[in-house]
Amino acid sequence: MRLLVLVFWMLAGAASAEPLRVLAIGDSILAWHKWTGRDIPSVMGDLLDARVENDAVAGARFSNDSSLGRAAGFDVRAQFRSGAWDVILINGGANDFLSDCRCQACDAVLDGLIAPDLTGEVPAFLAQLRQTGTQVIWMGYYASARSGQFTGCRPYLVEYDARLARLAAATPGLRFVDSEDVMDPSERRLYAFDGIHPSPSGARRIGTYLAQSLTR
Repeated sequence: MRLLVLVFWMLAGAASAEPLRVLAIGDSILAWHKWTGRDIPSVMGDLLDARVENDAVAGARFSNDSSLGRAAGFDVRAQFRSGAWDVILINGGANDFLSDCRCQACDAVLDGLIAPDLTGEVPAFLAQLRQTGTQVIWMGYYASARSGQFTGCRPYLVEYDARLARLAAATPGLRFVDSEDVMDPSERRLYAFDGIHPSPSGARRIGTYLAQSLTR
């Protein structure tokens, strides 16, 4: 009898637990397929039975000097809004390299986002997010099946992710999850028609990987 009471209490507690609340902010990699509910954050949320609000905007830079651009969500930082979030999923930066230096001679842009000593606009913003007590996941970029307009960006993005991984390793509550771990450029089905953004299959693979990272 006492065992039955204990089981009932555990089930009741599980049933009454609030689902995770997840805010996603970033660029088109996170926004792709948002209109069909097959985007990366939605996949992650479905697997975690979480409430996800995806505010990522295609074309967003991490840092956008235009006040109009910021108001429209084309600055990743401006996408953030206060709330009782349990997890904030974030990416961004590729469009800064594309827009600010055309993926050529981008060392100054890279260092402005995150310098070798791990200072810069990205670490400063992540520190603000961590002050809310929310767990933050930074999703690293993957190698594309076709570079397209991002030709030349790859070395900068690799170094960018390496610095962010170092920052996460030194920052409690910040986790770096590299989507490249599960995206193989030779598997063309994982990529959308442009060879850059994830297909629904690619989004599912990355979203699943992110969900697993929260349960490890």
